[in-house]
Amino acid sequence: MAYVLIVMVLALLQFAAFGIAVGRARHRYGVAAPAVTGHAVFERYFRAQMNTLEQLVMFIPALWLFAQFISAHWAAALGAVYLLGRTLYFMSYVKQPASRQPGFLLTVVPTFIMLGGVLFEALRMLRLN
Repeated sequence: MAYVLIVMVLALLQFAAFGIAVGRARHRYGVAAPAVTGHAVFERYFRAQMNTLEQLVMFIPALWLFAQFISAHWAAALGAVYLLGRTLYFMSYVKQPASRQPGFLLTVVPTFIMLGGVLFEALRMLRLN
């Protein structure tokens, strides 16, 4: 379970690092708070961070539930793929938004595998009762 906790903390730290990158982009491209539009590159940073937040809403519970009811080792491994995918997504989106698909897939596929596994296990538990 320690690996799962490490992955979870890394995911949160990754999100914080993306937030710092958005702050720097805000300064670099002269987009004063609270504006979230104004320069195309800043908007890429901002959207990549917000998409990460949207993914975290599913990823964190999926990771935890999968670790609890299926396998902590597999949850950590799938979580590591998520982290790599999210980094690739962020870098790709900022550089060229059209190139973000591989990173996006490496983010959502592990999350949906975990969600599907937990749903399957819950249904299996219902049948056993």
